[in-house]
Amino acid sequence: EEARGFLQGLVTCDMDHVEENKPAFGALLTAQGKILFDFIIFGRGDGFFIDCRSEMAAEFIKRLTFYKLRAKVEIEDQSDRHAVIAAWGEEQPVEQHGLAPDARLVTLGLRGIVDRQAAQHMVADLGDVASPADYHAHRVALGVPEGGIDFAFSDTFPHEADMDQLNG
Repeated sequence: EEARGFLQGLVTCDMDHVEENKPAFGALLTAQGKILFDFIIFGRGDGFFIDCRSEMAAEFIKRLTFYKLRAKVEIEDQSDRHAVIAAWGEEQPVEQHGLAPDARLVTLGLRGIVDRQAAQHMVADLGDVASPADYHAHRVALGVPEGGIDFAFSDTFPHEADMDQLNG
């Protein structure tokens, strides 16, 4: 019940603007202001889903739990039940599938966190599906950096990763 306020005090994005179909791009910073984690956060019912690099999820959860103290929040890894879907190009799936315009840059297309089974059905319905490498090529062509790939975590300030230009 205190998730919004809890996150508002920790992350770079304004949690007051995060809604069901209006995600935000943000980061969790070191005390010196360098990026520890970058992510996209989605409103979901009375809580939030955070889209971060899968290999960093456990560390991210551990860090958030460290700050939890007595806040009335639950933090758990749901990556075994959910998947991230991104779509771009002329024939994007409609937003009814739980996808929303990418919080960083509209021309990146749509992005969302959906149930794993729903993701499999969406992929089957779409037919021609791009690979993760295709997505990264699309992202790089638009000049959108991603932490852990295009810049080093714990060594980069938000403005050095264009977060000020990408709504972060």
